[in-house]
Amino acid sequence: MVAAKIAPSMLSSDFSNLASEAHRMLSFGADWLHMDIMDGHFVPNLTIGAPVIESLRKHTKAYLDCHLMVTNPLDYVEPFAKAGASGFTFHIEASKDNWKELVQKVKAKGMIPGVSLKPGTPVEEVYPLLDDENPVELVLVMTVEPGFGGQKFMPEMMDKVRTLRKKYPTLDIEVDGGLGPSTIDIAAAAGANCIVAGSSVFGAPEPAQVISVLRKSVNEAQITN
Repeated sequence: MVAAKIAPSMLSSDFSNLASEAHRMLSFGADWLHMDIMDGHFVPNLTIGAPVIESLRKHTKAYLDCHLMVTNPLDYVEPFAKAGASGFTFHIEASKDNWKELVQKVKAKGMIPGVSLKPGTPVEEVYPLLDDENPVELVLVMTVEPGFGGQKFMPEMMDKVRTLRKKYPTLDIEVDGGLGPSTIDIAAAAGANCIVAGSSVFGAPEPAQVISVLRKSVNEAQITN
């Protein structure tokens, strides 16, 4: 079995109160805090960078799960390590030529390397990064087009999750985009164990209840599978 990790997406939080929002999510049972880093180039939106991670790190010891939607992820390794990032997940589409160097540098800086793929990218593109002698430790399957929150979940992406889970039984497989109580069961059944949820958690009257529902679905699917 792989552990359920519920990661509220801080992009949906009140950015003017980021530290208190982080504490609120952790008190509600969150395992990780998901940080969306967008450079305005790889994706059209512009969000946060290393200075915000550094500021938040001063207020929490939580696992900061950083998803870098950036054109040149190598440029971000040093500043994000210094800022206190825990996980460093880059996009395969932006690192086809230098992923080996990227993984090595991320690990050398004490961060956990992950790789993400957009909906249009075949799952086979991440196999070399998982089969390498120095592999990534997480795969993030985007279930929406990266760049904006609040999009509808794409159930057809679950084929990628199923394929990965069958091939890599102990891998951390993360899903991001449109996850909530109405979509968690299909993601959990496919084999996802790391769940990023933004508006479904932050917009809920009882966020703790939503986090609990997400975790229960993952745990039950692990037993069934």
